Amino acid sequence: MRCLTVNAGSTSMKITRLDGEDIVDRYDSLDEAVAAGERIDAVLHRVVHGGDRSAPVVVDDAVEAELRALTELAPLHQPPALDALGRCRSAWPDAPHVACFDTAFHATIPEAARTYALPAELRRQVRAYGFHGLSHAWAVSRVRELAPEARRVVVAHLGGGQSLCAALDGRSIATTMGFTPLDGLVMATRSGSIDPGAVLWLADRVDGLADVLEHESGLKGLSGTDDMRELLDRHDDEARFALDVYLHRLVWLLGGCVAALEGLDALVFTGGIGEHAERLRELVGTRLGWIGPSVQTFVVEAREDLQMVRDAVGVL
Repeated sequence: MRCLTVNAGSTSMKITRLDGEDIVDRYDSLDEAVAAGERIDAVLHRVVHGGDRSAPVVVDDAVEAELRALTELAPLHQPPALDALGRCRSAWPDAPHVACFDTAFHATIPEAARTYALPAELRRQVRAYGFHGLSHAWAVSRVRELAPEARRVVVAHLGGGQSLCAALDGRSIATTMGFTPLDGLVMATRSGSIDPGAVLWLADRVDGLADVLEHESGLKGLSGTDDMRELLDRHDDEARFALDVYLHRLVWLLGGCVAALEGLDALVFTGGIGEHAERLRELVGTRLGWIGPSVQTFVVEAREDLQMVRDAVGVL
């Protein structure tokens, strides 16, 4: 099966043409992919928010409208993915288009772990969905291939957006992103977790608060840069403090994942930062000495495209 995988993230666009699981070509833009004129059997789309869906779905007009209605829950991610979806449906009208959801892998999280302490009429929709599921699923599957004895796995997806996932026997049981992709770790420009009382306080005092929390916070708000490479190369007090804040939140939330798993067999780094920032991995490792020496550590290339292919087989 010749597939085009379209991965429109918050900070990048990755388009890959595959024959089975073999990469045939990569494209820098949809225009380039369309201009190539190659026959495509199916187009697979990474869509961040799938609502209650726990599996991929072939997209028709009704499904596309349903996904657009979820935009307010993922305002950075859903619009570019749905824009690409609409353009691809026009460019390849005869091919099936499959939406593969970042929330789907986390459908196995226990109800108690995904529920907020809200009144019943609110918590039906306001709950922890989790994100980066395609990346987490791929990393977990690779560890199961490389170290099948490792039942308790924590994946650190570190890129523009960042999240942790605790997986037991290949199934997600906890993750650091909740109702939206704004939750959890300190990210490139996103704040991560904040006391909801502080958000209410800020809402009365800051115009455009959503934009501040999404685009002006995180590493950028702490240090003036959203580039981890630049931050690691700097030696000023502001950069050191930003790294301390970042590492504190990462290690603190990782400890919660280990507690949920009742131990840890393998730690996985993936995503642009997780894969390429060796010094950051060393800094994290230094702060995780309490875990003990028996934990295996892996660096796994993020292959959301291959996870999309594997996920889509069932609906194609």
